[in-house]
Amino acid sequence: MHLDPLAILTAFGLIFLAELPDKTMFASLAMGTRMRPLYVWFGTSSAFIVHVAIAVGAGGLIGLLPDWIVKLVSAALFAFGAFMLLRNGGGDDDEDQEIKTVTGFWPVYSTAFMAVFISEWGDLTQITTANLAASNGAWSTAVGSAVALMSVSALALLAGRFIAKRVPLKTVQRIGGLCMLGLAIWSLIEIFTG
Repeated sequence: MHLDPLAILTAFGLIFLAELPDKTMFASLAMGTRMRPLYVWFGTSSAFIVHVAIAVGAGGLIGLLPDWIVKLVSAALFAFGAFMLLRNGGGDDDEDQEIKTVTGFWPVYSTAFMAVFISEWGDLTQITTANLAASNGAWSTAVGSAVALMSVSALALLAGRFIAKRVPLKTVQRIGGLCMLGLAIWSLIEIFTG
Protein backbone atom coordinates (compact mmCIF):
# COMPACT_ATOMS: atom_id res chain seq x y z
CA MET A 1 0.00 0.00 0.00
CA HIS A 2 1.57 3.26 -1.19
CA LEU A 3 0.14 6.63 -0.15
CA ASP A 4 1.00 9.64 -2.31
CA PRO A 5 0.59 12.90 -0.33
CA LEU A 6 -0.12 14.94 -3.49
CA ALA A 7 -2.83 12.48 -4.60
CA ILE A 8 -4.37 12.60 -1.11
CA LEU A 9 -4.41 16.42 -1.15
CA THR A 10 -5.82 16.49 -4.69
CA ALA A 11 -8.63 14.12 -3.77
CA PHE A 12 -9.31 15.98 -0.54
CA GLY A 13 -9.44 19.40 -2.22
CA LEU A 14 -11.65 18.39 -5.14
CA ILE A 15 -14.06 16.28 -3.10
CA PHE A 16 -14.27 18.86 -0.31
CA LEU A 17 -15.15 21.66 -2.74
CA ALA A 18 -17.59 19.49 -4.68
CA GLU A 19 -19.39 18.32 -1.54
CA LEU A 20 -19.73 21.72 0.16
CA PRO A 21 -22.70 22.94 -1.90
CA ASP A 22 -24.19 19.44 -2.12
CA LYS A 23 -27.53 18.39 -0.69
CA THR A 24 -25.77 15.98 1.68
CA MET A 25 -24.20 18.90 3.54
CA PHE A 26 -27.63 20.43 4.05
CA ALA A 27 -29.07 17.08 5.09
CA SER A 28 -26.31 16.75 7.71
CA LEU A 29 -27.08 20.25 8.95
CA ALA A 30 -30.80 19.51 9.17
CA MET A 31 -30.29 16.18 10.93
CA GLY A 32 -27.85 17.82 13.34
CA THR A 33 -30.50 20.29 14.45
CA ARG A 34 -32.94 17.50 15.38
CA MET A 35 -30.59 14.68 16.39
CA ARG A 36 -27.39 14.29 18.37
CA PRO A 37 -24.66 15.66 16.00
CA LEU A 38 -21.99 13.10 16.94
CA TYR A 39 -24.34 10.20 16.17
CA VAL A 40 -25.29 11.85 12.87
CA TRP A 41 -21.60 12.22 12.00
CA PHE A 42 -20.93 8.52 12.70
CA GLY A 43 -23.83 7.57 10.41
CA THR A 44 -22.91 9.93 7.57
CA SER A 45 -19.22 9.01 7.81
CA SER A 46 -19.99 5.29 7.59
CA ALA A 47 -22.12 5.84 4.49
CA PHE A 48 -19.39 7.97 2.90
CA ILE A 49 -16.77 5.27 3.54
CA VAL A 50 -18.95 2.66 1.84
CA HIS A 51 -19.44 4.95 -1.18
CA VAL A 52 -15.72 5.73 -1.38
CA ALA A 53 -14.93 1.98 -1.37
CA ILE A 54 -17.41 1.41 -4.21
CA ALA A 55 -16.07 4.37 -6.20
CA VAL A 56 -12.42 3.36 -5.70
CA GLY A 57 -13.26 -0.18 -6.82
CA ALA A 58 -14.87 1.18 -10.00
CA GLY A 59 -11.85 3.42 -10.54
CA GLY A 60 -9.54 0.46 -10.13
CA LEU A 61 -11.37 -1.34 -12.95
CA ILE A 62 -11.05 1.76 -15.14
CA GLY A 63 -7.32 1.75 -14.35
CA LEU A 64 -6.92 -1.63 -16.14
CA LEU A 65 -7.61 0.04 -19.50
CA PRO A 66 -4.82 1.43 -21.73
CA ASP A 67 -3.36 4.71 -20.45
CA TRP A 68 -4.75 6.95 -23.22
CA ILE A 69 -8.27 5.60 -22.69
CA VAL A 70 -8.01 6.22 -18.92
CA LYS A 71 -6.91 9.81 -19.59
CA LEU A 72 -9.76 10.30 -22.07
CA VAL A 73 -12.31 8.89 -19.60
CA SER A 74 -10.77 11.07 -16.85
CA ALA A 75 -11.03 14.17 -19.05
CA ALA A 76 -14.67 13.38 -19.84
CA LEU A 77 -15.56 12.76 -16.19
CA PHE A 78 -13.78 15.92 -15.03
CA ALA A 79 -15.53 17.91 -17.78
CA PHE A 80 -18.87 16.45 -16.66
CA GLY A 81 -18.07 17.40 -13.05
CA ALA A 82 -17.14 20.94 -14.13
CA PHE A 83 -20.41 21.20 -16.07
CA MET A 84 -22.42 20.01 -13.06
CA LEU A 85 -20.76 22.54 -10.74
CA LEU A 86 -20.75 25.49 -13.14
CA ARG A 87 -24.25 25.18 -14.58
CA ASN A 88 -26.88 27.64 -13.47
CA GLY A 89 -29.65 26.47 -11.18
CA GLY A 90 -28.58 23.67 -8.91
CA GLY A 91 -31.85 21.76 -9.08
CA ASP A 92 -31.41 20.63 -5.48
CA ASP A 93 -34.42 22.41 -4.03
CA ASP A 94 -35.37 19.45 -1.85
CA GLU A 95 -32.97 20.31 0.97
CA ASP A 96 -35.71 21.68 3.21
CA GLN A 97 -37.26 18.25 3.81
CA GLU A 98 -38.75 17.59 7.19
CA ILE A 99 -36.63 15.19 9.21
CA LYS A 100 -38.28 13.29 12.00
CA THR A 101 -36.86 13.70 15.52
CA VAL A 102 -34.93 10.57 16.43
CA THR A 103 -33.15 9.72 19.69
CA GLY A 104 -30.69 7.01 20.71
CA PHE A 105 -27.49 5.99 18.93
CA TRP A 106 -28.75 3.24 16.60
CA PRO A 107 -31.87 5.05 15.35
CA VAL A 108 -29.89 8.26 14.69
CA TYR A 109 -26.98 6.33 13.14
CA SER A 110 -29.32 4.33 10.89
CA THR A 111 -31.26 7.41 9.80
CA ALA A 112 -28.10 9.37 8.97
CA PHE A 113 -26.46 6.38 7.24
CA MET A 114 -29.48 5.65 5.04
CA ALA A 115 -30.07 9.32 4.17
CA VAL A 116 -26.50 9.67 2.86
CA PHE A 117 -26.18 6.15 1.43
CA ILE A 118 -29.27 6.55 -0.74
CA SER A 119 -28.65 10.16 -1.81
CA GLU A 120 -24.98 9.69 -2.81
CA TRP A 121 -25.50 7.06 -5.56
CA GLY A 122 -24.13 8.46 -8.81
CA ASP A 123 -23.31 11.73 -7.05
CA LEU A 124 -20.63 14.03 -8.45
CA THR A 125 -18.25 13.17 -5.60
CA GLN A 126 -18.65 9.43 -6.21
CA ILE A 127 -17.91 9.89 -9.93
CA THR A 128 -14.94 12.15 -9.13
CA THR A 129 -13.58 9.62 -6.63
CA ALA A 130 -13.77 6.81 -9.22
CA ASN A 131 -12.04 9.06 -11.74
CA LEU A 132 -9.24 10.01 -9.34
CA ALA A 133 -8.74 6.39 -8.29
CA ALA A 134 -8.20 5.42 -11.92
CA SER A 135 -5.43 7.96 -12.38
CA ASN A 136 -4.00 8.78 -8.93
CA GLY A 137 -4.06 5.47 -7.09
CA ALA A 138 -6.77 3.75 -5.08
CA TRP A 139 -5.48 4.12 -1.52
CA SER A 140 -4.45 7.76 -1.78
CA THR A 141 -7.76 8.67 -3.43
CA ALA A 142 -9.73 6.69 -0.84
CA VAL A 143 -8.01 8.43 2.07
CA GLY A 144 -8.35 11.93 0.58
CA SER A 145 -11.96 11.44 -0.50
CA ALA A 146 -13.15 9.84 2.74
CA VAL A 147 -11.50 12.52 4.90
CA ALA A 148 -12.99 15.26 2.69
CA LEU A 149 -16.52 13.84 2.87
CA MET A 150 -16.33 13.27 6.62
CA SER A 151 -14.92 16.80 7.06
CA VAL A 152 -17.79 18.38 5.15
CA SER A 153 -20.27 16.46 7.27
CA ALA A 154 -18.51 17.58 10.46
CA LEU A 155 -18.35 21.15 9.17
CA ALA A 156 -22.06 21.10 8.41
CA LEU A 157 -22.83 19.77 11.86
CA LEU A 158 -20.54 22.23 13.68
CA ALA A 159 -20.73 25.43 11.65
CA GLY A 160 -23.37 24.94 8.97
CA ARG A 161 -25.47 27.93 9.87
CA PHE A 162 -22.46 30.24 9.83
CA ILE A 163 -21.39 29.04 6.37
CA ALA A 164 -24.89 29.20 4.90
CA LYS A 165 -25.32 32.82 6.05
CA ARG A 166 -21.86 34.23 5.29
CA VAL A 167 -20.12 32.28 2.50
CA PRO A 168 -21.86 32.18 -0.88
CA LEU A 169 -22.00 28.53 -1.88
CA LYS A 170 -22.12 29.56 -5.55
CA THR A 171 -18.55 30.84 -5.12
CA VAL A 172 -17.39 27.52 -3.69
CA GLN A 173 -19.22 25.73 -6.50
CA ARG A 174 -17.51 27.85 -9.16
CA ILE A 175 -14.04 27.30 -7.67
CA GLY A 176 -14.61 23.53 -7.66
CA GLY A 177 -15.97 23.65 -11.22
CA LEU A 178 -12.97 25.61 -12.49
CA CYS A 179 -10.58 23.18 -10.79
CA MET A 180 -12.32 20.25 -12.48
CA LEU A 181 -12.31 22.02 -15.85
CA GLY A 182 -8.57 22.58 -15.44
CA LEU A 183 -8.08 18.87 -14.68
CA ALA A 184 -10.13 17.91 -17.76
CA ILE A 185 -7.91 20.08 -19.95
CA TRP A 186 -4.77 18.73 -18.27
CA SER A 187 -5.91 15.13 -18.86
CA LEU A 188 -6.48 15.87 -22.56
CA ILE A 189 -3.04 17.51 -22.85
CA GLU A 190 -1.45 14.40 -21.27
CA ILE A 191 -2.97 12.19 -24.00
CA PHE A 192 -1.10 14.10 -26.70
CA THR A 193 2.12 14.86 -24.81
CA GLY A 194 2.64 11.64 -22.86
